[in-house]
Amino acid sequence: MAVVDERELLEAAREKFKAGQMGLAERLLQQLILLNNKIPEVYHMLGTIYYDQGKFTRAIQTFKRALEIDPAFTDASVGLSIIYNDLGKYDEGKQVFQEAQKILNEKRSKGDPYIEERLASKHLELGDLYYQYQRYDEALEQFLKALQLTTRKPDVHMKTVEVYLRKGQGNKAVKELKRIIDLYPAYLPARLKLGVVFYNSNKVVEAMQEWESVLMRDPQHSDALNYIKLAQEVGVTSL
Repeated sequence: MAVVDERELLEAAREKFKAGQMGLAERLLQQLILLNNKIPEVYHMLGTIYYDQGKFTRAIQTFKRALEIDPAFTDASVGLSIIYNDLGKYDEGKQVFQEAQKILNEKRSKGDPYIEERLASKHLELGDLYYQYQRYDEALEQFLKALQLTTRKPDVHMKTVEVYLRKGQGNKAVKELKRIIDLYPAYLPARLKLGVVFYNSNKVVEAMQEWESVLMRDPQHSDALNYIKLAQEVGVTSL
């Protein structure tokens, strides 16, 4: 009977947590801990609630407890990394995630697509976090690691393009965009972005060629149509 109650409590806590009803979720999670203090997901949700409440010390302790139960529970490691980054403890945040990744690498079955996508997702989360804090070298490192694991390669390639642009490395961005187009000719966001990069470099002819190549594949592509119209109206004003 206790097992059934535990499962019902966990499901109810998940529902309240996802619905943003954190007070109710917190009470259910505390009850769960009394029944079973070996569920890492419970501590992860509690840690997130404490983080949202600004209780960083309690959140850190709670995420650490989740990782004590399951060192490969990457949701907790990402949560802990986010707190450390918010507190300016960037090295600690990076170390937490690297340790979790090492354990996952040791556990994962070679070539398991589910595990690899899960790892890629966590690299992307951490990369986005570094990008948000303008730590572009670290962001690029995480995005490149994600590229080795994910099947969503074009989208991740585009993240590296944004990093290069933020770093003022326009030539690298252009090279990367051309590589994406060569590898994935039907992936229109790369052609569209290359047109924008060319346009912002006052290479209007090259920009128009890229946007027209988008229209050849999708004649009703609204962004390409708007860029071409704007370019014709305002000349070389930056987009």
